[in-house]
Amino acid sequence: MVDAAASFDGNRVAANETPARAPASIQGRITAAVSDGTGLADYAQFCTSALFAPAQSASWVRNWAAETKADMAVAALNVDGRPALSLALEVVRNGPFRIARFAGGRHANGNFPATDPRLLSAIDRHAIRSLLSAVASARPDIDLVSLERLLPDLDGAANPLAALPNFPSPNLALAVDLAGGFDALLSRASGKRKRKKHRSQTRKFEAVGSFRRIEARSREEVDSLLDAFFDMKQARFAKMGIANVFGDKDVRAFFRALFADALAEQEPSFLLHGLEVAGKLRAVTGSSRSGKRLICEFGAIAEDDLAFTSPGDFLFFDNMQEACEQGFDVYDFSVGDEPYKRLWCDIEVRHFEVLMPLTLKGRVLATGLRQGARAKAFIKNNPTVWTLTKILRRKAAGQATPMDDA
Repeated sequence: MVDAAASFDGNRVAANETPARAPASIQGRITAAVSDGTGLADYAQFCTSALFAPAQSASWVRNWAAETKADMAVAALNVDGRPALSLALEVVRNGPFRIARFAGGRHANGNFPATDPRLLSAIDRHAIRSLLSAVASARPDIDLVSLERLLPDLDGAANPLAALPNFPSPNLALAVDLAGGFDALLSRASGKRKRKKHRSQTRKFEAVGSFRRIEARSREEVDSLLDAFFDMKQARFAKMGIANVFGDKDVRAFFRALFADALAEQEPSFLLHGLEVAGKLRAVTGSSRSGKRLICEFGAIAEDDLAFTSPGDFLFFDNMQEACEQGFDVYDFSVGDEPYKRLWCDIEVRHFEVLMPLTLKGRVLATGLRQGARAKAFIKNNPTVWTLTKILRRKAAGQATPMDDA
């Protein structure tokens, strides 16, 4: 473990043995410490009282590290010896560069670092730069700290990482306000048409056999729903002409462990739902709980004889209805602006991203990544260009027509 307090200017890091000098408005000694994967136990202990997003939970981080054998670095910021903020990062190689990022990479969305809200006022730019200095001292091989898809706030607490230079994420996130319950939601979202469609879907399902909505409550059910989901996504991504982010066996093992471990919790932090029709799973969603927010982390439908009935829409209808009954304030569709989400959503969330180079190589990489993010934002925020991009991508994969997906 390295305990460092130092200056950081994005070019180089200079560490020394004296504590970082806190601004006059903050009382207390600020120190930063960095450890390898052995620090995960301390991270888990901190999470028992900290505020964090699902992808920064101890369960997520522990299972990702265990199943992917990730190179972990745990950076902790302390105020008068009390943990104030902790970053559990995985270090990955990108060509000649090494990048420290949130555990899970592209699977980690709506990120918010583990933070003690009572010490939030002490976690300013000065303090966080001290933390980055400690990372650079402990791991001089890291060129860039890349923190993507960050929530601006969580449960009323501002994201402390916003104190660093940042820019908007190119991907919009969409959510649904559940205030007033499900009837009130439908009154704001073409409810009459949605109820009519739901009844029509029910009749179509009943015409081919029985149907049921499943919540995974055993390891066997977790495996069954995830097996179906992985198959659905593999077929979907192949037809879209994009890489399957769920294809790696270690990533699949991670999700199996994550959702299975959650079964032991009184209120599972991660849960799976599926729609089974005539003995076959037709739609699957994976969700997480974050306070009064239910987040759809992923979803998919089977491309089969019932795909035309939009089983994904049917499952979302039931998921939102249950979320209202359970007292959730928001149903979050997470990252991605898609037509099926727009049918429900009335909240737009703009995540932000932080790129902090620790070496000169890191500065070069950060410049390229920022330019790439701007280009991606231009493409995705221009409907004509984005539609053309998706058409060309499907044609390259041999699929010329649009697909419906959950």
